[in-house]
Amino acid sequence: MPPSIKTLSDLAPFADYSLIRSLTPDPKATSDGVDHDPREVFSGHYVPINPTPIQNPHYIAHSRTFFKELGFDESLAHSEEFMRMFTGDLSDVPAPMKRTGWASGYALSIYGTEYYSQCPFQSGNGYGDGRAVSIFEGILNGKRWEMQLKGGGRTPYCRGADGRAVLRSSIREFLAQEHMHTLGIPTSRSLSLFASGTEAVRRPWFNENSYSRDPEVMIEESVAITTRVAPSFLRVGQIELFGRRARKCEHPNALAELEQIVLHLIEREYQDTIDSKLPLTEKILLLAITFRDRLTSLVANWVRVGFCQGNFNSDNCAAGGFTLDYGPFGFIDMFDPRYQPWTGGGAHFSFFNQPIAAEQNFMMFCNALSPLLKSDSDASAQLDAILEGFSGMMQEKWKAMWASKLGLDLFDAALFNDLIPLLIDSSLDYTIFFRELSGIPEDITPLMKSFYNESLVDQKRLEEWKGWHQRWLSLIDISSAESRIALSKRMKRTNPKYTLREWFLVSAYRQAEMGEYTLIHELQAIMCDPYAEQSPEIEEKYYRKKPIEYFRRAGISHISCSS
Repeated sequence: MPPSIKTLSDLAPFADYSLIRSLTPDPKATSDGVDHDPREVFSGHYVPINPTPIQNPHYIAHSRTFFKELGFDESLAHSEEFMRMFTGDLSDVPAPMKRTGWASGYALSIYGTEYYSQCPFQSGNGYGDGRAVSIFEGILNGKRWEMQLKGGGRTPYCRGADGRAVLRSSIREFLAQEHMHTLGIPTSRSLSLFASGTEAVRRPWFNENSYSRDPEVMIEESVAITTRVAPSFLRVGQIELFGRRARKCEHPNALAELEQIVLHLIEREYQDTIDSKLPLTEKILLLAITFRDRLTSLVANWVRVGFCQGNFNSDNCAAGGFTLDYGPFGFIDMFDPRYQPWTGGGAHFSFFNQPIAAEQNFMMFCNALSPLLKSDSDASAQLDAILEGFSGMMQEKWKAMWASKLGLDLFDAALFNDLIPLLIDSSLDYTIFFRELSGIPEDITPLMKSFYNESLVDQKRLEEWKGWHQRWLSLIDISSAESRIALSKRMKRTNPKYTLREWFLVSAYRQAEMGEYTLIHELQAIMCDPYAEQSPEIEEKYYRKKPIEYFRRAGISHISCSS
């Protein structure tokens, strides 16, 4: 039976801070964690930092599913000591839990290009966890978890910002992580969500009913903290930072620090697949192979469920191969391969370009590993070959995903290539179309439920749809009633009925600003069972197309930042 953790004293024995034990702190860090002003961090893997508690916190939500997995009792979420810890006050946590958290630096590359200009010092030594503070690491039910406050206050990497997250973005992240988990997508998880009753910050945003692509006004928004949890928060950008320093010999310990963090990544994320007794070179090559496999599977699954990360820089790419950093993400409504929810993202991070964006991040990952193989030309060549094989593996995962989505045993290129233009030209809802297809309809009538405007689909297009549908029926196994039912069930496990659309979220966080959290709890329940046939009332409310008036609406169809 899992442990029943009802108090922080019950949690304390499970604390195990491998990052602090294995890695090197910034030698210029303070001993007491009071280190909240922007500064350059030249070396070391982390900075000890005290989170800044939010003022007058109150409970909004917690993940009951994740609490159960961790062995947390439901009562813990509502306790005063839990709220203090997970809103940034570590002053009274029981030993051996630490009363100081930590933040980490990382590099920035965008679509395979190194950037330094976002760093206020133009050196790359000021970029990192600007408002994310890790506060706990431990082993619960046989799994290692790190818990991190999003919006935990300023760190040396805050670049002059306030270190806070607002209620709006905290709700989005809290709901999205658990939704993605129940969709079957590897992801960081959500533990809890608290808001301040009095503290607010100003953020750029849009006027009401605006269609602007850029923020127009400054608005005051409530402060909140959500706790996200993952096996680690090691990112490609973090490995990249130490790879850059080693490549440029920025300090005498640069190569050693790179080796330390790579070995720590293997220990945290890959110990089940990489034998600790292997030589370093073999570990690195196996790391690259395994991460490539995870990353290609991850991105194929993103497209399967209609998810667009929006800002897939190397610092937003988890080195463990799961979804991380729910900033300007979005679930697609009307199908468009160029869909991009973030106004600053561009086509390179759009829906169908995510495989190529992933390849660019994988390239930066391999580049970061390369200084450790510099003296071994054969191993370096093998690493190059692993990188060159990314595209081929991505294509394999892409085809397998589309075959599964279409209920096929094997990918049919002609069927797929004819489908994509039809999806685009017919202006239809991506999720509803594939869910209706999963019912194995006899004709195209159910599929037309996904069309945003049936009157725009002319007779020629209807005939094309009928022809495509008949070809599809000829390729699937519906030779008996039993095989038809089995295939439909399989497709419905692949094609979700419900996804977390932004226009659902807008209503939830507007309600939350008034102190009402009913919609958050309703969405939490629905989106944690996304493949199920739910009640007729839920279906009517959430299994429907995006209202036309919301298209191109600022803050609903697109957002400018993660706040």
